[in-house]
Amino acid sequence: MASTWKNRLSLSLFGQSHGAAVGVTLDGVPAGERIDFDALNAFLQRRAPGRFPWATPRKESDTPKFLSGIVNGKTCGAPITAIIENTNTRPADYVNTRLVPRPGHADYTAHVKFGGNADLSGGGHFSGRLTAALCIAGGICLQILQKHGIFIGAHIASVGSVRDDLFNPVDINEALLKKLFEMNIPVLNPQTESLVIKEIENAKRENDSVGGTVECAAIGLPAGLGSPMFDGMENIIAQLVFAIPAVKGIEFGAGFSAAVMRGSESNDAFILNSDKIETKTNNHGGILGGITSGMPLIFRAAIKPTPSISQEQQSIDLLLSEPATLSIKGRHDPCIVPRAVPCFEAALAIAVCDSIN
Repeated sequence: MASTWKNRLSLSLFGQSHGAAVGVTLDGVPAGERIDFDALNAFLQRRAPGRFPWATPRKESDTPKFLSGIVNGKTCGAPITAIIENTNTRPADYVNTRLVPRPGHADYTAHVKFGGNADLSGGGHFSGRLTAALCIAGGICLQILQKHGIFIGAHIASVGSVRDDLFNPVDINEALLKKLFEMNIPVLNPQTESLVIKEIENAKRENDSVGGTVECAAIGLPAGLGSPMFDGMENIIAQLVFAIPAVKGIEFGAGFSAAVMRGSESNDAFILNSDKIETKTNNHGGILGGITSGMPLIFRAAIKPTPSISQEQQSIDLLLSEPATLSIKGRHDPCIVPRAVPCFEAALAIAVCDSIN
């Protein structure tokens, strides 16, 4: 059973967290697109583990090795396949979880689905490690979109009880998105950074974890991308966003807040701005009827707390069919939100690139 998403583009992710490598195959990218490998590596490093004292101590270079699809620095029309070798694996850390599923993980459902044969070291194929491969594809798509004048960026909207400012829904510029790209803790309000770090450190100190939300935006999109019903922009974006492990929800524009509005409040009035049709507000998040309106495309996604915590938890011994307690070993992030930010940029870039392809 392949982990494959297919529309105009086709995307397959493969590998396991503590296997030899994780990788990606991206098909449908036009030939002749030049790839800036320095820019791609810089993008991948934003997601890479082992960069912060409060993150997982597992260190991986996350340098992609391209097997096909790129010749002399340009796409050649063949499927692009790349791998990232896993060089710092410790599957022995997960011996005690083979028959005692970790709460919050896919251990139990994978055990049932694959008859007890799934590799679950570090989460196996269900691991956030697979987002390194997703970011290879997304990083390539980001570069293609920039040539079309389309720019994507994201920031931490919240971690635990800490809230950052949100994007101005009608005024997001390239300089702001570039600034976020260069930040270790990408937030809009400078005062939020230290509060985010403190929230994560507090959870780590208590052998616990914390979740949060990420807000992502695309600017420069023309009106008219997407389709109604099943191939709407929200549908395509959501499919790719939910490929990021730990995502539990997504909202576009005003999102769930629109449920308590009146139509007179929710509706975005159309205006003319230098002969260009825009909307005065952007509660629709840049998408109407599954089709882009030309306004900034904005969504927010919820990320649950990292399920791997060292506190003792209740579970079941699958062999003995009796209650068991479990203390999870290994190296884990007390909060994956900061490292997840580029993953959302990657997912959105793939979706938008698919729509203009």
